[in-house]
Amino acid sequence: MRHGEVENPDGVLYGRLPGYHLSELGRHMADRVAEHLAPRDVTYVCASPLERAQETAAPIAKAHGLDLDTDERLIEAENIFQGKTFGVGDGALQRPENWKFLVNPFRPSWGEPYVDQVVRMMGALNAAKDRARGHEAVLVSHQLPVWIVRSYVERRRLWHDPRKRQCTLASLTTFTYLGDRIVSVGYSEPAIDLVPAHLRAGAKPQKGKGTAQGKAFGA
Repeated sequence: MRHGEVENPDGVLYGRLPGYHLSELGRHMADRVAEHLAPRDVTYVCASPLERAQETAAPIAKAHGLDLDTDERLIEAENIFQGKTFGVGDGALQRPENWKFLVNPFRPSWGEPYVDQVVRMMGALNAAKDRARGHEAVLVSHQLPVWIVRSYVERRRLWHDPRKRQCTLASLTTFTYLGDRIVSVGYSEPAIDLVPAHLRAGAKPQKGKGTAQGKAFGA
């Protein structure tokens, strides 16, 4: 699962920075998904150590009477632009000193290599599979790592257009195992009616400050 909407009025690429919590709307998203998953046979719930992921996972764990585990491997991808604004025409792209970090989109040169994200996310998936064998597990992570591991499993190239990620706020990307092998991947959006149109998968980015104008940085 990708976490819910974050309170980020300044439009900062928050990445792995501490102190970024769910907005009120984000809490509603988390509750909605917890309700959606309540009938499921969930026996293990785990989240990235970042606050927004922990707060998203908490109502899911509570609904199933489970303790919430934490796995560092589910954390957001590293990004050199963390703590900065990063948008077309209004942020880090306009600063020449940052251009050296944009030379290789295939790795990518501005952050954690895609291959490294695959390794750690597959490790987290396999650990959850073992913890919940014969049942279901819920892992709460972040948009880029979720999309990268899905791309790997579906045998797509890892470099991509970020605007085309199918990983909306509070969405579920489901990996089904047969034994130790992933046999299918699914995608659903239980809280889509709560997600503003400009923050949905495939929406065009909009300029402006704050969550109301559509800056979902470091998601």
